[in-house]
Amino acid sequence: MKKHVFHVPDMSCGHCVKRISSALEEEGLTDFEIRLETKTVTIETDAPQKILEALEEAGYPATLQE
Repeated sequence: MKKHVFHVPDMSCGHCVKRISSALEEEGLTDFEIRLETKTVTIETDAPQKILEALEEAGYPATLQE
């Protein structure tokens, strides 16, 4: 698996972090890092598109940073 960093520009508070965390956990992910200061989510995954879709569904559109 490869480590991917997702930029989530609409993440602005602790509530956002909690919603994003819940959305990722619903996808079966447990090992991720959410950084509010940089508005990023870092995850090791082979399916980055799945993460983008989960974030979009949760109301937090993201872009993949490479």
